[in-house]
Amino acid sequence: MTTTRTTAPAADLAVIGGSGFYELLADAERITVDTPYGEPSDAITLSQVGGRRVAFLPRHGRGHALPPHRINYRANLWALRSLGVRQVLAPCAVGSLRPDLGPGTVVVPDQLVDRTSGRVQTFYEEGAVHVSFSDPYCSHGRQAALEAAAAAGTGATDGGTMVVIQGPRFSTRAESQWYAAAGWSLVNMTGHPEAVLARELALCYTAIALVTDLDAGIDAQQSVSQEEVFRVFAENTERLRGLVLDTLDRLPKERTCGCPDTLTGLELPFPLP
Repeated sequence: MTTTRTTAPAADLAVIGGSGFYELLADAERITVDTPYGEPSDAITLSQVGGRRVAFLPRHGRGHALPPHRINYRANLWALRSLGVRQVLAPCAVGSLRPDLGPGTVVVPDQLVDRTSGRVQTFYEEGAVHVSFSDPYCSHGRQAALEAAAAAGTGATDGGTMVVIQGPRFSTRAESQWYAAAGWSLVNMTGHPEAVLARELALCYTAIALVTDLDAGIDAQQSVSQEEVFRVFAENTERLRGLVLDTLDRLPKERTCGCPDTLTGLELPFPLP
């Protein structure tokens, strides 16, 4: 059942990901949230996980209706904050730019490079609001994800740079080789502006990346196909879902990282929800 509320129920944690993360949740409630930036990708599902209230938002909408360049990233992040969310986990599919990071590998990146174009990537269209983005991911969220992966016995690669491309097309071989030569590890289509918009709302944001393929310029004999990407992701959905749920349980109840202080000393043009 989907309802519209003027006063949304509280949730302090959120997951932005695919439908596989909430189809199996018990006692879940779906709600719609209005924002000044339009509609989020879909209704938001609320449920209890480990005694904490969690909001789940499908990044691409139901049925993967929205391609990366048409996602309303501002509405998504604003809706989550308006529910009371302050910590966000962002599982995503990525291509690998390193032969040692093969399909099925989980990576918790620590850096991001933006190669998108034309996407609105700020809430602050007026005034001087320049947020620090030197370290785009929450250090405490990353630690929680790495600990969850270690506890699961599968482990995760600690660190790596994720380059975010415009999409929806995949990279050419030359582009892949260029990214790899720069020392970057992963390629993705949705990690930006999602990460910076979370930072502009003083949210903790942690990406958890599942490698689905070697990018075209890395594997000279193959090219990336949507069918293969979706197949590998589907095969690993349960494992990634378990990792995300365990990470949620490990996120600190009190935020002592630097994320809450992002906007300290800045004069915002409007109040935040």
